[in-house]
Parts: sequence; C-alpha cells; structure tokens
Amino acid sequence: MRRIMRGEMKIAVVKEIREGEKRVAAVPESCKKLAKAGIQVGVESGAGEAAFFPDDAYREAGATVETGAAALLGSADFVLKAQPPAFHPTLGGHEADRMREGAMLLTTLAPGRYPEVVEKLAARRISAFSADRIPRISRAQSMDTLSSMANIAGYKAVLIAANLLPRYFPMLMTAAGTVFPAKVFVIGAGVAGLQAIATARRLGAAVEATDTRPAVKEQVESLGARFAGVEAGEGAEDASGYARELSAEFYRRQAELLAERCAAADVVITTALIGGVKAPRLITAEMVRAMKPGSVIVDLAAEAGGNCELTRPGETVAERGVTICGPLNLPSELPQHASILYSRNLTSFVLAFWKDGKFDLDLEDEILRAALVTHEGKVRTP
Repeated sequence: MRRIMRGEMKIAVVKEIREGEKRVAAVPESCKKLAKAGIQVGVESGAGEAAFFPDDAYREAGATVETGAAALLGSADFVLKAQPPAFHPTLGGHEADRMREGAMLLTTLAPGRYPEVVEKLAARRISAFSADRIPRISRAQSMDTLSSMANIAGYKAVLIAANLLPRYFPMLMTAAGTVFPAKVFVIGAGVAGLQAIATARRLGAAVEATDTRPAVKEQVESLGARFAGVEAGEGAEDASGYARELSAEFYRRQAELLAERCAAADVVITTALIGGVKAPRLITAEMVRAMKPGSVIVDLAAEAGGNCELTRPGETVAERGVTICGPLNLPSELPQHASILYSRNLTSFVLAFWKDGKFDLDLEDEILRAALVTHEGKVRTP
C-alpha cells in the first residue's frame, strides 16, 4: 500500500535518553533545510546540549523549541532519533507509547537486537524506518548512517589504543637511541577498518590489515598498510558489500593467520561483522594469552557480542598483561561531528521522499522498502 503523509508535516527531535548517548538526531543546519522545504520541526529543549548545539541555534534555524518530550512526541507526524525508543524515566512510560498512533519514525533501530521495541512500534501502528537497513546503493549514499558512524568509530578506536599502549606509535630517533614504530593489526577493512588504518598510519605506526574480501586489498595498500589475507575465492561478500559466512576450511586457515599476526602486534583493532550486524568470534582466549604483555585489543564489534572471546562489552579488562577494550557507541564520544553527519544522513532520507509538500511513502521504492521495519501494525521481514 502506498501512503502519502499530509502537508504541513511536523518532525520531532527529542533528547536522547539512553545512557551515554550525547548525539542529537537533527542539528540546526538540518532543521534549516527541513524548514525551507516547508516542514515544521519541533525540538525538545536541551536536545542538542550534549553535542554543543544550544536551543537558540535551533530557534535561529527556524525550529520551535518545546519543553518536555510527551507533547512533542504526541503531536509529531515524523520522529527522528539516534537510538531506538526506550523507557523514559521522566515520562514514566515508553517513548513508543507516547508517539501518535500511525506516525513515522526514523532511527538506528537495529531490529535484530531490539525485537521488543519493534513489537511495541508495530502495536502502535508506527511506520518505523531503520537507518541501519538503508541499502548501500548509489542513490542512498547520502543517507548511509552506518558508514558515517563507522568512520568515527575507526578513528576513535586508534586514539583509545594509543592512549592505552605503554609505548609510542611512531618511530623516533633520539639521543638515547631509536624507538621503533608500534605494530598495528586491523581485522576487517570496511569503513571503520579503513579509517583505523589511515589514523594509525598518520600516527606513524606500521600497519597490517586483513579481510575476507580480497577486493579490499587495493584499498588497504593505498593507505600505506600491508594486506594479509587468506584466499576466500568468490562470494566473500553479500549483495550489500558486507562480509558473509564462509567455509569451515577458510576459517581454520584464517585462525592460523590471526594467531600469528596477533602475537606479533602491539595493537589489534577488530571491526568484523557478518551481514553488518553479527560479530564473528575471531580472537580466542588462547590467542590473547600468546600476545605480548602491554599489547592492546580494541574490539569495535563489542556491541554485537565482540570479535574477541574475552571482550566484555562496555568494559576494559586485562588478561596476562593484554588490555582488551570493548567500547560501546564510540560515535557518541565525538558528539558534535557525529551529530552533524548523522543529522545530514537522516535529513537526506526525509527530503528524498518529500515531494510537492508531502512525504511519499512509496513501498515500491527499494530504499523505503528495505528500511521499513513496521507498518500498519505489522513487522516487515527484510
């Protein structure tokens, strides 16, 4: 069924309530674009403060600043968020229950991780779009929140590693002798991995990277890193460009390579996901115990369970002198730029389907069809 939202659509931007989340789903720059297109934007007071966007900046951009989330959620046709709806301690209820029945939502919903939220949205007849399910096609590049946020995570991961490592990253020649560069090994050469490689290289480290997809070898080498891989043959990635599951023999040979490279590395940064959501277990406890004392692992797949057997999501732990960091939501640690990029992605999505003063929910469109998780009281299978 095709549905066209009525004119004078109102978008709501509320303050994020999930612990540690400092981003805001729309920054003043984006509010100005939406207002220019004829869309009303209501922003909860203080929504942008943690990302250093004050209320006055929103007012200057043409948005209205409203006190409290309840009335704002209840009056909006379309809600923009960074995190999935959750129980709101101040409201004493779930954000989804406060949304107007039949409204629309765009957020990083991660439906596989939050099925209870998906069911609640369906019960409220919310048309919920998950930004992490927007297909990676040329038309949707400007909407790609996964790449925007992965870029930040890859950069921040290297800074965390450099801070935890008890030695320099670059080679230094001093009167007391030469200090050789740190060896950094990056597992997974997607957006986060490539940014980690580039950042580590800028800091002067000797970098090596691996990936199941041989096609990324050229990208790794173009950044000044060495590529170490196991030949996977054809079919190492799915239609969306993500790594896919491979044969048992491939994983046996890959484990041998990882054990060898991890033992030689000072820093290991893992970014591997299957299908963009599932974290394969790549680094065993035995591999960690074979690493040099003082070495550091930063597991960017921690939120999906972790690539390292010893990762504890949200914690930093030590095992025989090896520090294992499992950070969650690294983009929130750079909230200003993260908010700007995320906001641009969401705004591009909204404006792409804003036609003649209406939001055109055309379910024949491949972007909308892929991103839509709940609609008309039902959960849609991807």
